[in-house]
Amino acid sequence: MFAQYSLNFVNDLQEKVDLFMVQFDELRLALEELLPDIKDLAEALGLSAMESEISQLEHKAAEPGFWDDMENSQKVLQRTSVLKGKVESYNKLVSSYEDAHALIEIANEEEDISLLDEAQEEYSKVKEELEKQRLATLLTGEYDSKNAIITFHAGAGGTEAQDWAEMLYRMYNRWAERHNFKVKTVDYLDGEEAGLKSAVVMIEGENAYGYLKSEAGVHRLVRVSPFDASGRRHTSFASLEVMPEIDDDIKVEINPDDIKMDVYRASGAGGQKVNKTSSAVRLTHIPTGIVVSSQVERSQYQNRDVAMTMLKSKLLEIKEREHLDKIEDIKGVQKEIAWGSQIRSYVFMPYTMVKDHRTNFETGNISAVMDGDIDGFINAYLKAGSLNDLTVNEED
Repeated sequence: MFAQYSLNFVNDLQEKVDLFMVQFDELRLALEELLPDIKDLAEALGLSAMESEISQLEHKAAEPGFWDDMENSQKVLQRTSVLKGKVESYNKLVSSYEDAHALIEIANEEEDISLLDEAQEEYSKVKEELEKQRLATLLTGEYDSKNAIITFHAGAGGTEAQDWAEMLYRMYNRWAERHNFKVKTVDYLDGEEAGLKSAVVMIEGENAYGYLKSEAGVHRLVRVSPFDASGRRHTSFASLEVMPEIDDDIKVEINPDDIKMDVYRASGAGGQKVNKTSSAVRLTHIPTGIVVSSQVERSQYQNRDVAMTMLKSKLLEIKEREHLDKIEDIKGVQKEIAWGSQIRSYVFMPYTMVKDHRTNFETGNISAVMDGDIDGFINAYLKAGSLNDLTVNEED
């Protein structure tokens, strides 16, 4: 009987080993199916062209007198760094694929089932990184590589809407931190009791605008209000404007006579978000009524430069969106802010759900979303196409 028991044990063990080996084979095949996409990615990225441009830029940086023009030299070095980063990311992807493949092969040959979890994890990392880099190739717009300027506006509804606007402010700050982007608060106007009435942040990083342009629009919140003693359910709205930061290489002609400048004392959230000085600047573009403000810098001149950059970015974004020939064709601010149907709903009660009404992408993990996990929405938008190809589903 003992011999029979031992035989059954051995047979059961062999069956388990065989099952694990099948899983290794399936994992290897799944990994190998990614290889053509990895090779195609090199072409989509323009890897050869990038390597050639890096070589040219490095040659330029080695030329005598390169540092005589500091502004231009910084641009050359920045461009070189961006290109090298992209090439390095692709090479790391290839290396990760090769390491994962080798791990699976070794585990399969040695029938080492203890490596299965690690092999599956390595496969998932390769797949996720491939998807991430493929999405980046969709950012082909003229301004996609630029920094992003986000303006938050609380909707009607007082404290409720102002608290919601601040929740969104935190969400995008957390998203930026997840992606190692730098965030600078340019302007911040406190709410009357809680939250914020409006705020402007600059998010600096490669392709920041390309990723965040999908977030422009009205965001709706449904929840039991913490400000309502009766515990009733409230619906609140806040809107986001997203613009690319326009650098000096892009010329935007604005008539100086069309700009009105006001100077005022900075204020904001206990002094933590801005410097409390009397150098804050507000610029009004008289023909359109567009107003931009900056209070983060210490001098009036610096704040004026920041505000001017925002004004140029906003006017250019409107011009591009409205397909106008020149800035002067913009008739008024009503074309710039449109409180139309919400692009996304965040429901805390009676169930938890965040749903994008353009792509129908949704998730029930609302806590993760509010902590900055919004890549699923951004990726779904990029895959679906440009904003002009997406419509809001008003039934939700």
